[in-house]
Amino acid sequence: QVQLVDSGGGLVQAGGSLRLSCVSSGRTFSRYAMGWFRQAPGKEREFVAAISWTADSTRYTDPVKGRFTISRDDAKNTVYLQMNSLKPEDTAVYYCAGSRYYSPTAREDDYNYWGRGTRVTVSS
Repeated sequence: QVQLVDSGGGLVQAGGSLRLSCVSSGRTFSRYAMGWFRQAPGKEREFVAAISWTADSTRYTDPVKGRFTISRDDAKNTVYLQMNSLKPEDTAVYYCAGSRYYSPTAREDDYNYWGRGTRVTVSS
């Protein structure tokens, strides 16, 4: 049974930083791309970032480019999302997701495993 446990959210002031983590178990972590999505209050869930199985390819939604960095540590079965220069509009529940594929994609349907989410609140 595949499990994704995401953590690291919290309350931070605008301009601050947080690092989210997601530990995977139940499948060979290193063989699949991983992603992060978020859902802001009253909005649909949206893609944030993704990383390929070999970590040589990443993909980001435009609003976070240059501020967020996705990375992975296959030895720890963990994917990270480093979030810098946080803005109030980054406030959301962030979800780790495990892909069906090797390449990083932005489509929710390409991901078949999901964490429970970790809440990020950015105050102005």
